[in-house]
Amino acid sequence: MTTYSVAVVAACPFPQPRGTPIRIFRMAESLAARGHRVEVITYHLGQKLGDVSFPISRIPNIPTYGRLRPGPSYQKLLLVDPVLAIKILSVLRRRRFDLIHAHHYEGLLASLPAARLLGLPVVFDVHTLLRSELPHYSLGLPRTTLHWIGQILDRWLPPLADHIVAVTDAIRGRLIGEMGMNPEKITTVYTAAELEHFTPSDGIGADAAARTLIYTGTLESYQRIDLMLRALRRVVDQRPDVRLKIVSDSSLEPYADLIQQLQLSPHLELLPDHYFQLPQNLHTALIALSPRVVCDGLPAKILNYMATGRAIVAFAGSAEILEHERTGLVIPNDDVEAFAAAILRLLADPQRARELGRNARLQVEEFFVWEAAVQRLEQIYETVLRRRTG
Repeated sequence: MTTYSVAVVAACPFPQPRGTPIRIFRMAESLAARGHRVEVITYHLGQKLGDVSFPISRIPNIPTYGRLRPGPSYQKLLLVDPVLAIKILSVLRRRRFDLIHAHHYEGLLASLPAARLLGLPVVFDVHTLLRSELPHYSLGLPRTTLHWIGQILDRWLPPLADHIVAVTDAIRGRLIGEMGMNPEKITTVYTAAELEHFTPSDGIGADAAARTLIYTGTLESYQRIDLMLRALRRVVDQRPDVRLKIVSDSSLEPYADLIQQLQLSPHLELLPDHYFQLPQNLHTALIALSPRVVCDGLPAKILNYMATGRAIVAFAGSAEILEHERTGLVIPNDDVEAFAAAILRLLADPQRARELGRNARLQVEEFFVWEAAVQRLEQIYETVLRRRTG
C-alpha cells in the first residue's frame, strides 16, 4: 500500500465535540493508523488531548478570538483565517507533504496560497453548502443577501480544488446537477460512526428513561429548535410526565419567550455538551430527536443516536441515512403534528423504539466505519497525485 504525507487543514476549534472537528479528528487518526504521515494545522482553540497519533500545529494565540460555536464571523474571516494561511505556508515549507486535505470553505481558502506557491494538490472536504447555511448566521446582512453570497461561493470555490470530497450524496448531487461540476472530481465519503465510543445500551427500561426524549448539539436557528419545542408542547398535552433533555453548550436564551409561551420549563433539562459524557446521556433517553429541516451535510447527532441504539424521530431534511420505519421515523419537513405523533407512538411502544434502535446500530456497524471511509480517501489521494504527475 502506498503511504502519503497529508497536511490536514481544520479551520475550526480542534478538537471539539461537534460534527466537523470530530470528522477531521477521526479521519486523521484513521489515516495515521494505516501508516500515512498526517499533520493537522488548525486554530489556537480546542479541547486538551492526551496522546494522539499525529502532530497538531496551531496558529499563535489570538486573545480577542475565543469563539467555539460553528459559523463565520468577521474577525474569523479577516484575522484568524489569514493567520491560519500563514501558518499553513510555514508548516509546508518546513516539511514535505504530498497534498493538502482542507476541510470547510475557510480551510480551502486558507490552503490555496500555500498550495499555489508550493505546487501541492488540494482535496476539499465539503461538509455543507453555503447558500443554505450562511443565511442562518448573524453577519449584519439580509438573509437574501447571504443566500446570494453563499450561492456564488458554492459555484466559485469548490472547482479550485483538485478533488472534492462530499460528506453526503445530496451535496455531491447538488454540486453536479446545480453547479455543473465534473462528477469524476467529486466523491462521497460519509462520516463514520464512533462505534467504540458510542456503545449501544438496552438500559432504557427504567421509568425515567422510558419517558425521556433527548436532543444533542448546537442550538443555532438552522437546527429548528422552535419546531422541536412546538412538537414537545403537543406531546406533553397528552403525556405530562415526559421531559426533554437538551445536551448543548449553547444557550436557550434565544428561545426563552417561546418556552414561556408554551409553558415548557418544567419539561426541559439543559445539560453541558461533553464528548466523553455524551454516550451516558444518550443512554438515559428512549427517543432521540433531530428537528433540522434543511441539511446538506450529515448531522453528527444522527450517527451518535444510531451508534447508541436510540430510536430516532427526525425531519426528512436531516435524515438522508435513515430508513423510515426500519432505522427511525422520518417525518415530512415542518410537520410539527406528525413529529409529535411519532414521538407519542414510540413512547407508547418502547419495544418498537428498541427495535428501531437496534436496526440503526446494525446499519452503522455495516456501512459507517472509518476503515472503509479512509480506504476511499486513499483512492482519492492516489488519483489526484497520478493526475498531477500525468
